[in-house]
Amino acid sequence: MHKAILFDLDGSLLPLDEDAFIRIYFEGVARRFAGKYDQGTFMNAFWKGTLAMMGNDGSDTNKNVFWKTFKQYMKGDYEKIENEFLDYYLTDFGDVKAACRPSPHAKKIIDYLRGKAILILATNPLFPRVATHERIKWAGLEPEDFQLITTYEDNRHSKPHLGYYRDILRRINLPAEECLMVGNDAKEDMVAGKLGMGTYLLTDCLINRESLDISGFRSGSLEDFYAFISGGVRP
Repeated sequence: MHKAILFDLDGSLLPLDEDAFIRIYFEGVARRFAGKYDQGTFMNAFWKGTLAMMGNDGSDTNKNVFWKTFKQYMKGDYEKIENEFLDYYLTDFGDVKAACRPSPHAKKIIDYLRGKAILILATNPLFPRVATHERIKWAGLEPEDFQLITTYEDNRHSKPHLGYYRDILRRINLPAEECLMVGNDAKEDMVAGKLGMGTYLLTDCLINRESLDISGFRSGSLEDFYAFISGGVRP
């Protein structure tokens, strides 16, 4: 058993239709701010800020990088806009749950591992804490199930940047070899193996945009992973 197990969320502990998730999410943001700002300008600023977080070089938190970039493309009362975003995540963001297919195996896995390993929710930190906590609950879990949750407030890199994983290792004070990364993205999650982490590629909602060779990764469904950690017969 590894001392720490890192779990991706979207498409991993929370199986989902990625295209539907993104569509409903962006439509919801556009609808929330419709009539208050020019929609094209607003959504462009939102997208540019998201891209800036994805390319963050570690010079600042993802939150600060997002808002610095947003302000370059959009004028307004930024404190008001941020508060409106936070309210959206507590209300209309729930519409996005329609794209998700929660699995009972997620809770079985976390319940089994509780107390046996440090559990990290290693979701790409492009969302604020409130939105991440909501998505954890959609998976049938609680934020308290994890000793560390990565959000845009306190992370300076995004997947697949190795700096993202190095920051987690620093925060939990463990070498990579004592950690296991579990996720559904062949690039963003499995890249942790380059640091020496163990890896497990979840196949329920597999993402492999670059058609990488995944034959060398231990892989399987959430159900298979539960069997793997609990001593069941599946590989």
